[in-house]
Amino acid sequence: MMTEATSLMEARLRLVKMHFESGVGHLGGNLSSLDAMFVVFRKWKRPADAFILSKGHSAGALYVALWASGRLEESALQTFHADQTLLAGHPPLSGLEDVLFATGSLGHGLSLAAGTALGKKLKKLPQRVACLTSDGEWQEGSTWEALIFAAHHKLNNLKVLVDVNGFQAFGTTEGVSSMADLGKRLAGFDVAVTEVNGHDETEILAALEAEKTSPHIILMRTVKGHGVSFLENRLESHYLPLTEDQFQQASTEISRLS
Repeated sequence: MMTEATSLMEARLRLVKMHFESGVGHLGGNLSSLDAMFVVFRKWKRPADAFILSKGHSAGALYVALWASGRLEESALQTFHADQTLLAGHPPLSGLEDVLFATGSLGHGLSLAAGTALGKKLKKLPQRVACLTSDGEWQEGSTWEALIFAAHHKLNNLKVLVDVNGFQAFGTTEGVSSMADLGKRLAGFDVAVTEVNGHDETEILAALEAEKTSPHIILMRTVKGHGVSFLENRLESHYLPLTEDQFQQASTEISRLS
């Protein structure tokens, strides 16, 4: 289990190593969203707060963030994607205290988060809920329905982090089904919208800590495959596992990333 001294660079290195050793792809979207989950679990989340990962294929980054914050053992990371593991390719139904829901059927995480936030509000609990979605999920009607619900109930205890890396399974989000300008579209639903650099810990934390009177959407401008030159902004990083040479290069490049 890591200590409070764990850095974001160490978390990135552990993420790449875990995916390489398990022969699993999906590194691009994991590297674009790791910074946000690192901040959530290391700097923002209080014991009774909730976090829901809607873009479930970034489960690797979630597990590493839990490890970096002392919530998950190193021995557990070594079972990633193995038979009978709790650390499946998408967050599991049970077995991990910090994982409230099985997710990965994209477009449903925000509904779960909004319901959780409303429950806490009705019980007058001073607890917060954060949900991390992909930008591609905003092409789905269920996500907008959840937003309408959250805005109607004025869920000011709900933070929605959007990993705006510009890519999804079959191409760019702009090319598959453009939602630009996403910020303007979201703002039309009477919610607070903030845009941040999704690889800047200070900006992410400041947005998370900002108090709002409505649901707060945080659009994080990120790079798919962040920190690894041959993965950055490449559709292949959504799928392909690393070779030995690629793993070594990725580790070297991440170690040099400021």
